[in-house]
Amino acid sequence: MWKPDRGSASTELVLATPLLVLVLLVAVALGRMASARLRVDDAAHQAARAASLARTAGDAQQRAQATARAALAASGASCARFTVTADVGAMTPGTVVRVSVACTADLGVSALPAHVTVTRNAVSVIDSYRGTKEA
Repeated sequence: MWKPDRGSASTELVLATPLLVLVLLVAVALGRMASARLRVDDAAHQAARAASLARTAGDAQQRAQATARAALAASGASCARFTVTADVGAMTPGTVVRVSVACTADLGVSALPAHVTVTRNAVSVIDSYRGTKEA
């Protein structure tokens, strides 16, 4: 005997809706994570460049910290915590400055883990033709 399928569409909708909402939340979280990675990567590159323009190791550390903080603030990144580590070496022309920026970013999705730590590194070469003393 044939039975009508009355009400089966609404039952399927009730069962499928939580899954669709979860997929949407995961997509939003992945998008925000990608955005956070791009912002932290940009901040690391800017900090490395600023540090490579400094004349002393102490100034390079300060410039890297200040530049990374300003770049993250300007990009709108919401870092609960962030650290900047600059390996400046001897600061001699032709060497490199390595900067690492770590940011604990807020994904803003309540159903998933709220924070993820993003770490990015950048390298910038100290110009070989610059002088060692400030003019």
